Amino acid sequence: MSDLESFHDETRAWLEANCPDSMRLPMKSEKDICWGGKRFEFASEDQKLWLERMAAKGWTCPTWPAEYGGGGLSKDEAQVLKEEMERIKARPPLISFGIWMLGPALLKYGTEEQKTHYLPQITRGEIRWAQGYSEPGAGSDLAALRTKGEDKGDHWVVNGQKVWTSYADECDWIFALVRTEPDAPKHLGISFLLIDMTWNGVSTKPIKLISGKSPFCETFFDDVKVPKENIVNEPGRGWDVAKYLLSHERANIAGGGSGAQMNPVNAAHKSGEVDADGRVADPILRGDIARLTIDALAFETTLQRIKDQADSGQGVGAKASMLKYYGTELNKRRHELNMSALGTDGLLWEGDKPEDGDPARSWLRSRANSIEGGTSEIQLNILAKRVLELPGG
Repeated sequence: MSDLESFHDETRAWLEANCPDSMRLPMKSEKDICWGGKRFEFASEDQKLWLERMAAKGWTCPTWPAEYGGGGLSKDEAQVLKEEMERIKARPPLISFGIWMLGPALLKYGTEEQKTHYLPQITRGEIRWAQGYSEPGAGSDLAALRTKGEDKGDHWVVNGQKVWTSYADECDWIFALVRTEPDAPKHLGISFLLIDMTWNGVSTKPIKLISGKSPFCETFFDDVKVPKENIVNEPGRGWDVAKYLLSHERANIAGGGSGAQMNPVNAAHKSGEVDADGRVADPILRGDIARLTIDALAFETTLQRIKDQADSGQGVGAKASMLKYYGTELNKRRHELNMSALGTDGLLWEGDKPEDGDPARSWLRSRANSIEGGTSEIQLNILAKRVLELPGG
């Protein structure tokens, strides 16, 4: 038996013994997502236990080095773990901007002290991060940001505002782009700072959306003192970190396009819109669902191929824009078909059950997929310039 086969058998046995039954059921609402952090309230003891067990193995971040709290797994071993979790329908033990975005950036650009301090906390779900990028007047043109950091010797004094900061009111820390060298060229003079949300001068204000929920916030910095050791990479070179982080963010946003977390066929069964053979009754809708399924499988194959290339050191680069664009379009299609399959049940907004209204709210929320992480128009411009090498207008 090869080492990988042994790992496969051991992984299957460990998951069967350690993944609680309730963590193998579909997530019904956002409350079933484990975000971690100092203020996070677990939905159940099983949710807490699942995180603790996976974190102890390092499997919340399976490919991160073991010395930083990760699993130290190879690419092939991580794929085995992924497939075995999918086999038993195990929920992710932890969802985290620290895992998706900040962690990879720290691994590449962080100091050894930053890695040993922050990364283990991320893998254990002890710290929840917000992303301080977009500002009023600096969304798609991110480098136009005006939040500034004034050099005071051993620290910066930061003043400014961020907007569309996801879950900022529930986060412990924020990684933010701050202009520390105002006389430098536009894409230079920007630094990447780590800021504690409890420090004096940091405040947030939720932004209520059409769905009735407030996942986004405005974040304000008023004379916030940030120690010099809280910079990632060199002063004025935060744009390098930002671009690298965005490639990971876009790839992860794209991942929603291939997921099986929402199946319009299940929605049709729930609403009773099926024929005697259990098929979706409407042939046009059935065809649309079949096309979505085929496109999602093809996209999953492409996504995995590009991830393999990244793992081999080839990087993702502009391909992240391709993944982000197509993945978000797939996700929006999935939500549209889910609403169609539910029929009038999809219009439910309030009800007796906690999950009542979730399909409609999730559909509304999905519309933002093609805006967050860089609009679809920006992604198409990147593809035209860097992949197709079309002449500029």
